[in-house]
Amino acid sequence: MRFAHKLQEGIFLQRYKRFFADIERGGEKIIAHVPNTGSLKSVNNPGQHCLFSESTNPERKLKYTLEMIKSPAGAWVGVNTAIPNIIMRETLERVVGHKGIIGTFAPWSEFDEVKPEYKISAETRLDFALKKKNSDKMHFIEVKNVTLAEDGVAKFPDAVSTRGQKHVRELMQLMDQGHTAELVFTIQRHDCGAFAPADDIDPDYGAVLREAYHKGLRISPLVVDLSHEAVTLSETLLPLRL
Repeated sequence: MRFAHKLQEGIFLQRYKRFFADIERGGEKIIAHVPNTGSLKSVNNPGQHCLFSESTNPERKLKYTLEMIKSPAGAWVGVNTAIPNIIMRETLERVVGHKGIIGTFAPWSEFDEVKPEYKISAETRLDFALKKKNSDKMHFIEVKNVTLAEDGVAKFPDAVSTRGQKHVRELMQLMDQGHTAELVFTIQRHDCGAFAPADDIDPDYGAVLREAYHKGLRISPLVVDLSHEAVTLSETLLPLRL
């Protein structure tokens, strides 16, 4: 995903009321939208450099959007939770149906069709469903955004997530019906060498994730490439620590 314009750089001053951030840019303070409902634990560090986008839409109340914050160790961390589904869709549309692809994305290329926002019930849509021709079985994918890191390990969630627990249980139900399922954790930072559930924050999520893994759920922690110009899903797959 390419940004409409190169991201601008400033100093992250504070996050408040969850969706607002003060940023210093060239000696002036601006207010930016924070597109993230999580706690931003390990990322909410005032005084760090940040990157933000500027909208030309006159209808927007806030013309700036916080996109990334630099960690104390120097790695950019993407905080926009809309990004993962965009880059996942771009990747799937590029590889699905293109047999013969090798590498991390190869399993997705064996399918013939990708269906975003697939409705599985009156209350629930899953992020993606992949389908093969002449088969009624599907591969369901739910995408999760990861910003939290501790001691070089990317972790999810960064706050108690009953919604996340619900999604894992729904994926298990689909597997019980003969479908396959996958959780893709998009790691929006480059300073991690493994992925693990954040058991200290949400032990129930960790428990249900392990249960689903042992039932056959595929877990794919994929690193996101971040720059001032674009964000893309890389083929770097982090090892699991379950």
